[in-house]
Amino acid sequence: MNRFIFLFIGLWIATLAPPLSGAFGGDDMIGTQASATGKATFAGGCFWCMEPPFDKLEGVTATISGYTGGHKLNPTYQEVSAGITGHTEALQVHFDPSKTSYAELLEVFWRNINPADADGQFVDRGTQYRPGIFYHNEEQKHLAEESRDTLTASGVFASQLVVEITPASDFYPAEEYHQDYYQKNPVRYKFYRYNSGRDQFLKKIWGDK
Repeated sequence: MNRFIFLFIGLWIATLAPPLSGAFGGDDMIGTQASATGKATFAGGCFWCMEPPFDKLEGVTATISGYTGGHKLNPTYQEVSAGITGHTEALQVHFDPSKTSYAELLEVFWRNINPADADGQFVDRGTQYRPGIFYHNEEQKHLAEESRDTLTASGVFASQLVVEITPASDFYPAEEYHQDYYQKNPVRYKFYRYNSGRDQFLKKIWGDK
């Protein structure tokens, strides 16, 4: 289900939100993050909802919403959301390893998704919203697999964890209006997030942790 259905329903409460802007060149955004020395790529459903928890971490210098894991070159949001590209919505995190570790990023990732759902995340259904960890080197692969096995052994989730752990491939930054959406359009974002069921699920699983 395309999340904009919820936005249309709630549009009447969003009159004070700033208008959406046009697309941008992804290389420009990446180029501004030259100080970042680490890179991680995660998919956890709606990338609007995945940006805030990582942005809160000390040492994270940028979070970029985008698309990865598919076959279509330079995909658009319309193509990805239609499920015809093989891509999933993803988030690329640039970070300073001296201030935050990849292991800490993994912990944030696991605590913000439903790792037992391979067919989407919360209200967004389809492989274009499937969860995944896209590792950039063998150390990241090892840490990702170790964190998955630790979570499995904890018994927090009764069902099998189905998050893909695969090599990172081409990452395509999403259109500019998707970047930092929760800051640019807070009313629309909160309306969507509440209706997505994400927070209710995370509260049930993790409580106030």
